[in-house]
Amino acid sequence: MAVILNFAAYMKKILTVLLIIVFTSMVTGPVFAQCAMCTKTAQQLGEKPAEGLNSGILYLMAAPLALMGVIGYRWWKSNHTD
Repeated sequence: MAVILNFAAYMKKILTVLLIIVFTSMVTGPVFAQCAMCTKTAQQLGEKPAEGLNSGILYLMAAPLALMGVIGYRWWKSNHTD
């Protein structure tokens, strides 16, 4: 029974973090995440493909940052004494 309650609390925390990420991404303005080479490529592609390139760069950036966040949280949680 305790395992089920612990799992429910864990899932509630994950859902809260995911909702914060979703709502934060909805209210942020346009972000330009390009290196110099990507900027030159985007200028040659045009407006719509350049926006897609920006979105792709941000999408690829999200996975390593999320992984670092999970590892950091677990590290903090394991070292945090109650």
